[in-house]
Amino acid sequence: MSNKQLTGRKAAARDLFEAARDEERKHAQPLAARMRPHALDEFEGQEEILGSGKLLRRAIESDKLFSSIILWGPPGVGKTTLAMIIANKTASHFETLSAVLAGVADIRRVVEEARERFNLYGQRTILLVDEIHRFNKAQQDALLPHVENGTIVLIGATTENPYFEVNSALLSRSRVFHFVPLSKQATLGLLRRALRDEERGYGARKIEITDDALNHLAEVAGGDARSALNALELAVESTLPDATGTTRVNLEVAQESIQKRVLRYDKSSDEHYDTISAFIKSMRGSDPDAALYYLAKMLYAGEDPEFIARRMVIFASEDVGNADPQALVVAVAAAHALQFVGIPEAQLNLAQAAIYLATAPKSNSTLGIGAAISDVERLGNLDVPNHLKDSSRDARALGHGKGYKYPHDFENHFVVQQYLPDDVREKIYYKPGELGYEKQIAERVREWREKMEKRETSNVKRET
Repeated sequence: MSNKQLTGRKAAARDLFEAARDEERKHAQPLAARMRPHALDEFEGQEEILGSGKLLRRAIESDKLFSSIILWGPPGVGKTTLAMIIANKTASHFETLSAVLAGVADIRRVVEEARERFNLYGQRTILLVDEIHRFNKAQQDALLPHVENGTIVLIGATTENPYFEVNSALLSRSRVFHFVPLSKQATLGLLRRALRDEERGYGARKIEITDDALNHLAEVAGGDARSALNALELAVESTLPDATGTTRVNLEVAQESIQKRVLRYDKSSDEHYDTISAFIKSMRGSDPDAALYYLAKMLYAGEDPEFIARRMVIFASEDVGNADPQALVVAVAAAHALQFVGIPEAQLNLAQAAIYLATAPKSNSTLGIGAAISDVERLGNLDVPNHLKDSSRDARALGHGKGYKYPHDFENHFVVQQYLPDDVREKIYYKPGELGYEKQIAERVREWREKMEKRETSNVKRET
């Protein structure tokens, strides 16, 4: 055999070996990675922005993505997958940076190479920055001029609200596309495609999975495609085939494979702020069912229960107030019970308080403190009326306390006299509501204020 033939055989053997290794590496990948869509036709969900005829789809299909975009949404909904589809579709050079690992030096390198590539070959560069919200201000600023002059087209992927986490200057030069959790039907579509696909999925194996098992996986995944596919993989790979070589996955196996729904919830994310906002507004709107739901969601997701208790204590005074003075007592008692008992038992105490606050009569009259503080800031240190000043120290020298009327010496323990400083003597800060116990307070306050008005009117007449 000649050297040339021997060399050719060795090369062919190397090619076969590398092909086998590539196939082995491919099947060693998790199912979710193997099933990542390669084209828009395989992409599930996000019809609002990627449906037929939509702007972003047209731009990708025609390779006319000229402006930068921000892909914002929870994990597992296709942000990075879409970026990879763009990379496969475009004639532009595609670069990827992870904001977790990259720094300003990496950005400068990408920009320099992009500039040189365009000057030499006329080829544009698209840069994917994964988790762009993790870039600090200096790193985001380093991108800005090159995005603005078109040296790079930026694709930023983020799970955080870009309107808070991305510099406004960079944001104004980008188009934001909001990805939403996949629907149950879209998730089912992904799972069924994974079961059918002979090359990347389980289509070449004998697998039978019940409809209720599939539905359970799709339901509990909560719109996260990665979570659903990981659960399917665990269910299939952990189940031994029967005598016929068939792997049978039933509801019990599915439940074991995805034991607990993972909520998209982080204490610094939109979900945290949106959920506590919904909880407060549900109690304010007197809906105990909604209040219990959002309380359960927060507790299930691992929210700090002391944070929840603090918000209920605030709510008791801000939104219930003296319409039901017991509301504050109940809220504080629940906070104390939380410290004394702890979670999970204290969730009953928190639930009791949430129900009480939601069903209590409402009043926001305590917000009068805001108007009072505003006047203190605006008017400064107004002089206390002389008859209200402390008479125990300098009554003789300055006459402090002279003319003060002791209310308990008068009928109904009330007497008309001025209490506010002169500059704000006619101000009304407390505006009682007409519900619950505060209705009784309102009647008393109304009567007292009428007497005060009569006194003021008679004083004006005497002065004139």
